Amino acid sequence: MRENARVTPEFKDRKDDYQELVDELSELLGAPATLENRDFELIAFGAYDSEGELDASALDPVRTRSILTRRSTAAVRTWFEGFGITRATGPVRIPPTPEAGVYRGRICLPVRHRGVVLGYVWLLDDDPGPTEQQLAAAMEVTARIGALLADEAQHGADLSRELRAVLAAERGWQGDMAVAELRTALGARADGVHTVVCVAPWPSADPDDAPSVRTVPHATALCTVPWGATGQSLAVLVRLRSPEVRTAALAAASRLLKEGPAQAPSRPSPRGRARVAAGVGEPRSGLADLGVMWQEASAATRAALAEPRFGPVAEWSRIGPYRLLTSLSPETLHDPAVAPLLSPTHHELARTAEVYLDCAGQAGRTAAELGIHRQTLYYRLSRVEQLTGLDLDDGEDRLLLHMGLKGARLGF
Repeated sequence: MRENARVTPEFKDRKDDYQELVDELSELLGAPATLENRDFELIAFGAYDSEGELDASALDPVRTRSILTRRSTAAVRTWFEGFGITRATGPVRIPPTPEAGVYRGRICLPVRHRGVVLGYVWLLDDDPGPTEQQLAAAMEVTARIGALLADEAQHGADLSRELRAVLAAERGWQGDMAVAELRTALGARADGVHTVVCVAPWPSADPDDAPSVRTVPHATALCTVPWGATGQSLAVLVRLRSPEVRTAALAAASRLLKEGPAQAPSRPSPRGRARVAAGVGEPRSGLADLGVMWQEASAATRAALAEPRFGPVAEWSRIGPYRLLTSLSPETLHDPAVAPLLSPTHHELARTAEVYLDCAGQAGRTAAELGIHRQTLYYRLSRVEQLTGLDLDDGEDRLLLHMGLKGARLGF
């Protein structure tokens, strides 16, 4: 069953190195080993040589979830850290605790580099288990893993800074220089078709609190970007096979939507709006238009937050009039004629007007959509005209009202 040790191809180059080291540990210790980073995100795991070795107790709930979801929960992380593994410089034995979902004891080998813990190697603690000599040899292998993790951490941090620099740079020579630096850092990965994914609002206000790029399918680089006055969003650069095949970007967005909200404190969402959403920009060759792709991804995210029908993952090409509305300044979308409808007391009238305009002014469709009688609809529309001073038989007045109502959904 060597398939047990396979890893996803999007991170193949470095993960092959990790996999070789984990396989070396598994062979040295005579038991399958699992490698996680210090955030308890799965990197690689050893293979079972036969079906006979794969008994039910080996896959207790904690181990199963780690392998299937490629990470452990915050509660599991806190529980294991309670045994001092973050400070340990040698093997730590952890007893079985069925009530915590740990049916088999564990041996934890901390992975360090220059005194800093970067990850953990996990083994099931069998009887008699590995000897002291075997564990000492295993710690030498973990040192090699630590050097590899340290190198990757430095490389990943640089990519985050450089991606953020591109997205924050103004157009012109500054933007060109930032793109050139990112292109150099990416090397061969800079070629081909790319797009950008935006996830917002990201649950953490800490700009350095972003997931590892290794845990996001198909991601080349990622970073946090300010969102609104105090929030953060997550920007992800994704390389695609072709402009027509966007599966990789959608998969990355879906993964982040599952993980991000799970880490956020529960809070109510505004009426009719999503709490978090993702947007995908139009794919382009190379990195020259990375800033434009980010603007499109951000616009699609805002549209999905305003209109749940676009979400939870919205593509810029499919958000219709919001492609224009999201490019306008907040001041442009605040029109005094529409303002009276935006007060809470007139929510029903605003909804009626918006549905009427969405239905191209067809009274029958509108009444059916709202579940009201036509006479009720006509009365409400007359009240809309009285409040706004607009003539709903006039095309330009309709356009102004429609834009104002849609713009209000964007949260301006």
